[in-house]
Amino acid sequence: MTTDWNDLPTTTIKDIATMPESADGPRIIAIANQKGGVGKTTTAINLATALAAVKKRVLIVDLDPQGNASTGLGIDRKSRRVDTYRVIIGGAALQDAVKASNVPGLDVIPAGMDLSAAELELVDIERREHKLQDALAGGVGNYDYVLIDCPPALGLLTLNALVAAHAIMVPLQCEFFALEGLSHLMKTIERVKAVFNPGLEIQGIVLTMFDKRNNLCEQVAGDVRDYFGDKVYKTVIPRNVRVSEAPSHGRPVLMYDMKCAGSQAYLHLAGEVLKREGHADL
Repeated sequence: MTTDWNDLPTTTIKDIATMPESADGPRIIAIANQKGGVGKTTTAINLATALAAVKKRVLIVDLDPQGNASTGLGIDRKSRRVDTYRVIIGGAALQDAVKASNVPGLDVIPAGMDLSAAELELVDIERREHKLQDALAGGVGNYDYVLIDCPPALGLLTLNALVAAHAIMVPLQCEFFALEGLSHLMKTIERVKAVFNPGLEIQGIVLTMFDKRNNLCEQVAGDVRDYFGDKVYKTVIPRNVRVSEAPSHGRPVLMYDMKCAGSQAYLHLAGEVLKREGHADL
């Protein structure tokens, strides 16, 4: 089952479109969690798709060597010769790496396995933490939002994303060990703010893979909300088979099955994100 792009402007999306506009210039949001399998890439793809559906110009920077965001948006591996690796090391201009995705209004700077080498190559380079920031400077003015899909690790690639970003979104799987990983990530964010990027803020924490039949999910969600308060989005992303199926078709779930529970959740999440972006005090 697939959804035509023209079918996407539902009542939900129209409601999102009435939210306040984001600040002037592109807003850069890093989507990060050092723990793998938490729905990070799925969130990046589908949030970007929802934003593009309301006429926001969106760029995804695939900073994960696995390149799953690129694959999930239909970017063939043969067309990734100019990728984030070459952009970060200065071997290519950002504009030369941009690829149009199968979603109108959504572009991608794809990633490949070469990106794994960047962690080592950056170690001895001056301003190694600022390479992505330098690459993005002046090259993303045509976009409203730049979403950076980070690798599942707190290495130099993720550090580059946090230095370049205005805000961070944290997908958090509703399980016990996710809480422990979240505390490490928060400490890293504080260090980055203190040393490299004092303006970095937490855009929000999104609870993913939620199963209402599982008491532990409810407990974890409650604990996170008790500790982080309004930083946790009201929207919860449920476990959903359609969300799992969509990447194998090279399409966001919003284009694969717009009516499924996962798609509807990501539409509501996009609405929350835009609402927060429109109010400086949130």
